Amino acid sequence: MPVISVGTICVKTMGREAGRKCVIVDIIDENFVVVTGPKALTGVRRRRANVRHLEFTPLKINIRRGASDEEVVKALEEAGLLEEMRKPVKPILRVM
Repeated sequence: MPVISVGTICVKTMGREAGRKCVIVDIIDENFVVVTGPKALTGVRRRRANVRHLEFTPLKINIRRGASDEEVVKALEEAGLLEEMRKPVKPILRVM
């Protein structure tokens, strides 16, 4: 299991938002995190997500825990990752 931390960029692998990138903004426990796209940027709204439904990338931005969507967009701009976030990805399907 990869290390889960606030600011890690992930790809959703399940649900209607599968294939879209999101950012971890808070950690609930070892099984659930709060992610956001933000919705205006990637189409992923702020929601609780199971870590088994996320594919972690090596990309990370510097944000505080519980950051707002505006703060996430600003951090993505500073890191030069806005265009990278807009690109949809075909998620790797894992058998659980």
